[in-house]
Amino acid sequence: MKIALIGYGKMGKVIEGLALAAGDEVVLKVDEHNRDTVTAAELAAADVAIEFTRPEAAIGNIDLVLEAGIPVVVGTTGWLNELPTVRQRVQERGGGLFWASNFSVGVNVFFAVARRMAELLGEDDSYSASISETHHLQKLDAPSGTAITLAEEVGRELKGYSSWVLGDVTSPAPYSTIAPAAAPTNGTSAVPIHSIREEGVPGTHTLRLASAVDTLELTHVAHSREGFARGALAAARWMIGRRGTFTMRDFLDA
Repeated sequence: MKIALIGYGKMGKVIEGLALAAGDEVVLKVDEHNRDTVTAAELAAADVAIEFTRPEAAIGNIDLVLEAGIPVVVGTTGWLNELPTVRQRVQERGGGLFWASNFSVGVNVFFAVARRMAELLGEDDSYSASISETHHLQKLDAPSGTAITLAEEVGRELKGYSSWVLGDVTSPAPYSTIAPAAAPTNGTSAVPIHSIREEGVPGTHTLRLASAVDTLELTHVAHSREGFARGALAAARWMIGRRGTFTMRDFLDA
């Protein structure tokens, strides 16, 4: 597999190491030093592009890969409010896009368990939902895309919820935020997300469902970036030759 890496920070380097160990080839590495000069023709030398950059750069990078005519796997979060528009571009150009708020197989099992837990509680409105997420200081968006996906999965199943809202951020460093969801107007509640930024934390997410009689907690703790990188590489291999927009649910159900 010939890979174009768009974003050559910590995650990009982990992906590169795993790809080379598997016998794949990284034919192009794109970062802030050469992004403005990289062309679609250069990207077309790859079978697939893997994009882990910044929220404000993601859509431009996706457009460039679509122009190159190869599929793109996107791990950047913080841009998904533009997903409907991007999905339409993918369809119009006959391209391939695989996006995920988190590529870890373990996290996607976590989503499934959380979804089932919320489904079982379904109509019991005595439980209030909340989420906390902790990441390293270099993560520039809050809340995390994983926390948003978790809130959306749970909110679809729990009575009385329909959205999410950024509650507060605990961080010693500046951060950029996704615009908080608007307060629901249909009599439902938003799942509050507490974002924490600490040095050296790959990613920890906790769903809490609390009532007057008990509290249920479900937590996923990432120990390194390797799980995310392995998932992104597996998605990249799966995307070769595919057209359309896909997620980890499509990949795991295939």
